[in-house]
Amino acid sequence: MTLLQRVGKLYFILAIPAVYTIFLVQQELQSVRYSIFLGIFLAFLILEYFYDYVWKIPFRENLKKYWKHATPYLILYYAMNYGFVMMTWKYYSPIGGAIMLGLLIVQLIINLRTHTPLPKE
Repeated sequence: MTLLQRVGKLYFILAIPAVYTIFLVQQELQSVRYSIFLGIFLAFLILEYFYDYVWKIPFRENLKKYWKHATPYLILYYAMNYGFVMMTWKYYSPIGGAIMLGLLIVQLIINLRTHTPLPKE
């Protein structure tokens, strides 16, 4: 977890290209759906930053106690991932969308394995 805390901060660098792309989308008068998707992504990053680094809320370790914090986080998480898959699939290429779907499935499996307590023997 210590390594994850240090390396995890690098994840927030993704906010820079997301903000830049929002400006590009608006300048080029592209569909608003790109800005909405990127807004969801930025909202997720902001919420994760506050939960993990500012308020230090351990909602992942104790979902029963912190379910009110986990709910908006999970809604944004699934909306963001849905956007990654569907935006790629529909507006870029079905092959790219299938790759994103495969990566989402791998991500979900890893999340379930690492966030769900295993039964004690």
